[in-house]
Amino acid sequence: METEIKKYDCAIIGGGLGGLCLAIQLADAGVSVVLFEKKRFPFHKVCGEYISMESWGFIEKLGVPLRDMSLPRITELGISSEKGFMLNRQLEPGGFGISRYTLDQKLYEKAISKGVNVVEGAKVNGIEHQDGIWEIETSSGKFRADITCGSYGKYTPSFVQQLPGYEDVQKAGKPNYIGVKYHVRTDLNVNRIELHNFRDGYCGISRVDGGRYCMCYLTSSKNLHDFDMSIKTMEEQVLYKNPFLKRYFTGSDFLFSQPLVVSNVEFHKKQTEVNGMFLLGDAAGSITPLCGNGMSMAMRSSQLLGAELIGYFRNKTSRDDIADRYQVAWNRHFGTRIRAGYYLQYLFGKRTLTDISLRLLNQLPQVTDRFIALTHGDNF
Repeated sequence: METEIKKYDCAIIGGGLGGLCLAIQLADAGVSVVLFEKKRFPFHKVCGEYISMESWGFIEKLGVPLRDMSLPRITELGISSEKGFMLNRQLEPGGFGISRYTLDQKLYEKAISKGVNVVEGAKVNGIEHQDGIWEIETSSGKFRADITCGSYGKYTPSFVQQLPGYEDVQKAGKPNYIGVKYHVRTDLNVNRIELHNFRDGYCGISRVDGGRYCMCYLTSSKNLHDFDMSIKTMEEQVLYKNPFLKRYFTGSDFLFSQPLVVSNVEFHKKQTEVNGMFLLGDAAGSITPLCGNGMSMAMRSSQLLGAELIGYFRNKTSRDDIADRYQVAWNRHFGTRIRAGYYLQYLFGKRTLTDISLRLLNQLPQVTDRFIALTHGDNF
């Protein structure tokens, strides 16, 4: 006898910030939600772990008591060149630091408490849309849903690439990056975030919860290939050329036995909808890390999509209306940020150009503040 396949109002593929935040909002509105995550909570992720203050109120509304967690409030920015020049600016309104290990676990616990069925250790193998219903095939069984959302991160799964309407926005010849992350104990003002440039990359350092610092860098895949895929050798031969980074790498206590590494990283706008499946977070588009705001973008996109889906489940709008309005809202909130990040990225990771740019911006504080403002949004 065939087992009955359980049906939900909404299925969410991926348990990152966007997916977890969306699940909580929908559950609060009485929507039945199943969320699939291939790993098991809690776990670390490659991430700069700085969140702009625009997201503070939103996270607290979801039920995560940030004010009770003694989190570092970050109000100062320092950007260095490989030649040793440092640009310093105040950050307004600034941000705060919290590890993904901590934040994702808090959101996961909140989602569970709201009645979301979080299926951990579940790899999604395929999806099919037929007669207005989605069927999701996973390593934990089959599920059905009225609406399906993709919050699977930067890497587009093969089952999404096979959907009608999928557009491959990857461009040949565009730089390909790797991301490397450590947690360390080091000597840096708890209210300060620093970005340190080196050849074809940059490294961010800032305080997170538990007295730790997140040290996370982005660099071209070529840098790693040039040193026989040895991260340690690459760091010693490339990152150490920046005197600030050399001090942090040689004078800090490293808390991971091995760094966390991601590869094939790209930054661009993708799609907000594919064949009726709605995308959010990095699945819809990602901003360069130097802007320090990818987490806020993921959470805000969950709010934008959540509002539309709640209207749909209350019979106030159609699926087509959701797709159109969500795309317009996404472009309005994030289009400028992604473009600004792309142009700023061009100025970073270049020995002479970066040094000249930072020295010039140091003489033009209003221009510097404008660049910073372009990468952040209003409170939500």
